[in-house]
Amino acid sequence: MTTFDDRERGFEAKFALDEEQEFRAIARRNKLLGLWAAEKMGLSPESAEDYARAVVRADFEQPGDEDVFRKVAGDFKGSGLTVSEGEIRSKMDELASVARDQIRAGE
Repeated sequence: MTTFDDRERGFEAKFALDEEQEFRAIARRNKLLGLWAAEKMGLSPESAEDYARAVVRADFEQPGDEDVFRKVAGDFKGSGLTVSEGEIRSKMDELASVARDQIRAGE
């Protein structure tokens, strides 16, 4: 039974690591999305960092990505910018891939 127990612990450890990396990647994606949105809205570098942190915090409102999408889309609308839903969602997908690559690379 020892070999089976060792394999089970190994799988559990791998699952925990994968989940932690995915959580970090999504948080990084949200920060990158916030920085992208801040640039489009013409925010200063200081304000852009604050805004990116606000986008990361928005992700804790509900499970899934809709809370982040609503925040960014609402802020674009509030600043008078017209950015399509497709453009925001496409950018979210693109930045998720970038963030996962960065996390895997240890950045």
